[in-house]
Amino acid sequence: QVQLVESGGGLLQAGGSLRLSCAASGRTFSRYGTGWFRQPPGKEREFVAAISWSGSNTAYADSVKGRFTISKDNAKNTVYLQMNSLKPEDTAVYYCAASLVPEPNYVWSIWGRGTQVTVSS
Repeated sequence: QVQLVESGGGLLQAGGSLRLSCAASGRTFSRYGTGWFRQPPGKEREFVAAISWSGSNTAYADSVKGRFTISKDNAKNTVYLQMNSLKPEDTAVYYCAASLVPEPNYVWSIWGRGTQVTVSS
């Protein structure tokens, strides 16, 4: 079983950048699709980005396209979310998730505990 641990969250001003990391342990990460989700205060959890196990296919929510980039390093068992031009509405707890089912029909069965990102105006 894979365990996921997110890191890299923090407090920053609008317009800034942040890189989140999702480290996997317990089993090789390379055959999992991986996604980032977020839950803003008082709202439902929402999809942010996903990357296929090979890294060749990515998908993004419209709200983050052109600002966020998902990538993975299978040698390090880590997936990243580079977030640029951050806005106050990006404030949320960010979660990493893994899927053994390949794209496009991901099944997000493994979740990390989340990392807080707060963007001030």
